[in-house]
Amino acid sequence: MVTKELISPQSIVVVGASDDVYKPGGRVLENLIQYKFAGKLYAVNPKAEAVQGIPTHKSVDDLPQVDLAIIAVAAKFCPQIVEVLAKKKGTRAFIILSAGFHEENEEGAKLEKQVVDIINGVNGSLIGPNCIGMMNSNYTGVFSRPIPKFDPKGVDFITGSGATAVFILELGMQQGLQFSSVFSVGNSAQLGVEEILEYLDTSFDPATSSRVKLLYVESISNPAKLLKHARSLISKGCKIAAVKAGSSEAGSRAASSHTGAMASSDVAVDALFRKAGIVRCRGRQELLTCASIFMLPELTGKRIAIITHAGGPAVMLTDSLSNGKMEIPHISGPKAEALLSKLFPGSSVANPIDFLATGTAEQLGYIIDACEKDFDVDGMAVIFGSPGLFPVYDVYDLLSERMRTCKKPIYPILPSVVNVADEIAKFVAKGNVYFPEEVVFGDALCRIMQTPAPQPENAQLPAVDTKKIRGIVDGAKEGYLPPESVQALLDAAGIVRAGEAVVTEEAEAVKAAERLGFPVVMKVVGPVHKSDVGGVRLNVQDAATVRAEFQRMMKIKDTTAILLQPMLSGSELFVGGKRDERFGAMVLCGMGGIFIEVLKDVQAGLAPIAVPEAMEMIARLRSVKILDGVRGQAAIPREKLAEVVARVSMLMNAAPEIFEMDLNPLLGTDKGVVAVDARIRIVR
Repeated sequence: MVTKELISPQSIVVVGASDDVYKPGGRVLENLIQYKFAGKLYAVNPKAEAVQGIPTHKSVDDLPQVDLAIIAVAAKFCPQIVEVLAKKKGTRAFIILSAGFHEENEEGAKLEKQVVDIINGVNGSLIGPNCIGMMNSNYTGVFSRPIPKFDPKGVDFITGSGATAVFILELGMQQGLQFSSVFSVGNSAQLGVEEILEYLDTSFDPATSSRVKLLYVESISNPAKLLKHARSLISKGCKIAAVKAGSSEAGSRAASSHTGAMASSDVAVDALFRKAGIVRCRGRQELLTCASIFMLPELTGKRIAIITHAGGPAVMLTDSLSNGKMEIPHISGPKAEALLSKLFPGSSVANPIDFLATGTAEQLGYIIDACEKDFDVDGMAVIFGSPGLFPVYDVYDLLSERMRTCKKPIYPILPSVVNVADEIAKFVAKGNVYFPEEVVFGDALCRIMQTPAPQPENAQLPAVDTKKIRGIVDGAKEGYLPPESVQALLDAAGIVRAGEAVVTEEAEAVKAAERLGFPVVMKVVGPVHKSDVGGVRLNVQDAATVRAEFQRMMKIKDTTAILLQPMLSGSELFVGGKRDERFGAMVLCGMGGIFIEVLKDVQAGLAPIAVPEAMEMIARLRSVKILDGVRGQAAIPREKLAEVVARVSMLMNAAPEIFEMDLNPLLGTDKGVVAVDARIRIVR
């Protein structure tokens, strides 16, 4: 839990305080003093009478009651120190800067557990260990620099990496970002990213709280908590962007199904962030760019006017926005001609609106006013640098004024960070943000616009026969289920499947084929990859071929039976499921055949998935136009495929023992979607 003493302590002790400001215990004390912590400040150092002008206590035993302890001593001393503070001094908040805990070795992990157990025993809060600390407008409990300007409307930033916090603060402050709080959670022994996000959600005040949250995450230990509170914050009007590092690690464990091979943890992170409405960023610069965009008025459409005095950056920004499905509408007509008459000869207003390197502040004002009132655009990106010929204070002053008075968002792209450093500094000092690089800005804006709203918490989900599903799964052994159990599970989940029969005798095979109707498909039961061992025969037209193929197939290694199905036609589709240890059931969908085998054109979602969310997944497929019908082919109803996705998600929710499953292929026609082949693997 996050205690009030962690957020707004009335007294702080630095244990391991030092005069040496190049040590964590010295720098954190210096920061607290320099940035004017208003409460009582104590220092513990057994070897000095005073440090940095603060009288010292030789031991924590000598302290009075204290709200927050910032500890910068060797890990082996921490449990005893924490115990005294928690049990004797009423301390309910702790920041442990020290390393040497579970990140180092098993002995460190034991020390960390001792500390957490003590703090939990008094319902206290712990940030760290192995972190740079935390800070807000109440105190600067960090041993790092720089210290940002704090504003309640600034960014709340939560990070699992102290170094990343420093780098983001440096870059963000340079670009004009202000912060409301910074939490460096380190080892997340008690409070991690999810718990801090929970606190920001449960303590949210629409009148005073920040509406922008940034996350840097290296591991997600509680996806459900992250989803719950991110979704809740966004529903309250907040914006969240995040970097999830570690995406290049080997995906999930080696798996035999298509789903298992593709359903890596990083795919699960993508699915989680989409479900929560979190904008996923690829790095620090993109994260900060998203934050700066969030600080400006919200863009309500996709039409952007690019205003520039430099051709090259405008072209690159146009490419970035267009590739991200934004629109750069052509501008023409009498009002465009009227604007052009106010610009220097050679200017263009077609969009990009280029008013040349010699363009003036007055001309920029004319252009912005026209975009605000006359042109059918939703926002303006203004690119203005300088070759260093003359000052451009007046341009940036005009830009600052229009950013405050225009209803449409204006995105200032100021690339001349050397030639006009003074002008940019003045622009930032007025409370503005800016973007130094046009393509990073364009890509970030596209990411924001492509991130869907959070999925509703109480979405309408398809009904499945949970009792029947549990009866089948409870009685099943580990491994791949036999065909009759697979058929029963699909029926219980309401998934339409092709008629079929499983036989072990030649005469049974002939009878089944005649009952199903020729032509039929014959497949071996047992081997995992049927086609690789010659275990699939298509378009069997008569009883004689059934007998011959039965005899051949039963000789294939590991074959236990033969599956017969009617030979159906249609476009191959795919739906699969995979259980992730942390993220739960994940469902993937896409076109079948080469689209899954070679192109990996799949989309993923976390169960449970309602039909509208499944429709969004399908819409993101690169091959989605094939579903809609090409070259005279009939369209396959998207909603039918979406229903299968939703029902698979409910099946996996009802049976967490399903480790992976494939419906591959599903056959789609203009009449619907039918499961032709399915495999389900149980792992308890």
